[in-house]
Amino acid sequence: MNICEQFLDTHLAQGRGHRAAVLADDRVHTYADLVGLSVREAARLAADGVKPGDRVILALPDGAGLVGALFGVLRHGAVAVMVNPTLPVEQIRAFADDTGAAAAVVAPQLFSEARALTATGRRLLWFPEGAASSDVVVGGDQVTPAFDAEPGDDAIWQFSSGTSGRPKAVRHSHQAFAVASEAYGVGVLGLRQDDVTLAASKLFFGYAVGSNLLFPFAAGASCILIRERATADAVFDRIRRHRPTVLVSTPAMLRQMVAHPDAGGQDLSSLRLVTSAGEALPPLLHDRWRHRFAVELLDGLGMTEMCHIFISNRPGAVTRGTIGRVLPGYDIRLCDADGVDVPDGAPGELWVRGGSRAIGYWQRPEEDARVFRGDWCVAGDMLRRNADGTVSYCGRVDEMLKVNGRWVAPRAVEECLLAHPDVREAVVVGVADGDGLIRPHAFVVATRTGRTLGEEIRAFARTRLEPHACPRDVVFIDTLPRTAQGKVDRRALSQS
Repeated sequence: MNICEQFLDTHLAQGRGHRAAVLADDRVHTYADLVGLSVREAARLAADGVKPGDRVILALPDGAGLVGALFGVLRHGAVAVMVNPTLPVEQIRAFADDTGAAAAVVAPQLFSEARALTATGRRLLWFPEGAASSDVVVGGDQVTPAFDAEPGDDAIWQFSSGTSGRPKAVRHSHQAFAVASEAYGVGVLGLRQDDVTLAASKLFFGYAVGSNLLFPFAAGASCILIRERATADAVFDRIRRHRPTVLVSTPAMLRQMVAHPDAGGQDLSSLRLVTSAGEALPPLLHDRWRHRFAVELLDGLGMTEMCHIFISNRPGAVTRGTIGRVLPGYDIRLCDADGVDVPDGAPGELWVRGGSRAIGYWQRPEEDARVFRGDWCVAGDMLRRNADGTVSYCGRVDEMLKVNGRWVAPRAVEECLLAHPDVREAVVVGVADGDGLIRPHAFVVATRTGRTLGEEIRAFARTRLEPHACPRDVVFIDTLPRTAQGKVDRRALSQS
């Protein structure tokens, strides 16, 4: 089993090589184009001494070049290590050293700067993005066969977001992406050949490489790739030009789109679905999205350690304020600190198992043993099971605050603050007071300024929250710090 065959080569073999696969700024790339790019890349890796099973760093901007390189690595039987190409070279080298990568593939403009990656004898390659592609493949019988991998063999490694520590390389198998594609791409999104997907996240992020590349490819659909940083303007522009049917988004992007000064003039009628993941979707933001654009919005939960989303709302069955229901093929438990199941309605730490579970972390034995427990994955999310069978997200275990001996879920406080008309964004973290006791503090992006606004917001919270959960202080900031994956960097706020 090799997902290069399942997601790419099958289209050539079945006469669909002419169909559009990637819609990029420069041109439309067909499935035949991408097969050709991947064949060339696999041959180049072999010529440079890269062996099946070797790790290959991919630090490329989103585009046909990255897609061709990714499938070329898979075709050769090597392991693709997806890295944010905008990171400093020193950090990319740290990832390369950590994974023992045999080669690194970077964009031409980064080649000179990336010379530092070769200090340990690692091969440094660049991807000639403008070169011919489909002319490599004259007929299907001339396509270099994909390496004969086993379902459980390593295919793609991605780094965890690292908001609570040093990023870890998470090892995904070929089987994991096949399972996730069937469970989410088919079971939730219902992707078809006539679909066109667009993502606000980059392909080095597992959410996007699934929903905006592999899953549409499994259906013979097309995906839109944005090379530059995705902004609301860039997303609106691609919607106008390419008329996607599915938008793969995050709460941060949804907020940008709703607040855009020309939001009312945007035509989103081509979209049949919008997804949200990466961080919790506030119910008020969900309401504002539906009021502004009237496009169905599906919130869900995934994690790097499980490859993709495994709990989600479904089209036509969205329960506001929840992340939906567990997908078929997955099981969850919600447990207390001793691993005992908690009753419905009580927050508990998530235990999840399913066929897309990662192989584990690379060379992190202690964390590996803590998170991967037999068939189960316990990565630190707190959930609550509701009476109707839906599940609500409470936050991360390390985000929960113990105030006056009682647990406080920062997400619940944030949802309260977001109901205030002058609060645009809010994040609540624990800050130690002069006695070393943890107290909730709110960091707020406001729509106006004023000396009394902080006290007004606190008074608003006191009418809706129990006293121990009310923020002791409101700190106004212009923008919230975010990680490379677009998630709010809570650790940076708690240390500010």
